[in-house]
Amino acid sequence: MKKNTLVMLGGFIIAGAIVFLLMAATPGSSGVELTMKELLATQEQHKNDFVTVEGLLMEKTVEWDPEKIQLKFDVKDNHGNVMHVIYHGTKPDNFSEGVITILQGSPTKKDTFAAESVKTRCPSKYEGKDMKNYDPEKHKQLLDKSVKEK
Repeated sequence: MKKNTLVMLGGFIIAGAIVFLLMAATPGSSGVELTMKELLATQEQHKNDFVTVEGLLMEKTVEWDPEKIQLKFDVKDNHGNVMHVIYHGTKPDNFSEGVITILQGSPTKKDTFAAESVKTRCPSKYEGKDMKNYDPEKHKQLLDKSVKEK
């Protein structure tokens, strides 16, 4: 074989391997995003799927076992549905009542979810105030004042 043919063949093999590894390493891209209500209604169908679901943390249900690095808790949705979650990993920092939790993993037995990843969204207390009462002049004065103090 010619040298150019071998180089081209090697390049195609390497490119194919990279594409395969990228697809195998990103299970989230092949997953399903569901509401908690949808997941609980069709839990049996999604037993082998990588699912993303979110709910509100119920703080009184949190059980943290630092020796096993295991976190158990319940989440609820706005319709009153409750789901039990088991997660083997560290507890998120702002894990408090009503925080929105984003769970990735798969459902196991009835109303139970085995999470591979638990993330929290910032609570609404960090969101800005309503823009109806925004006064650009007052904002400019405050900004000017803080610059002068430095």
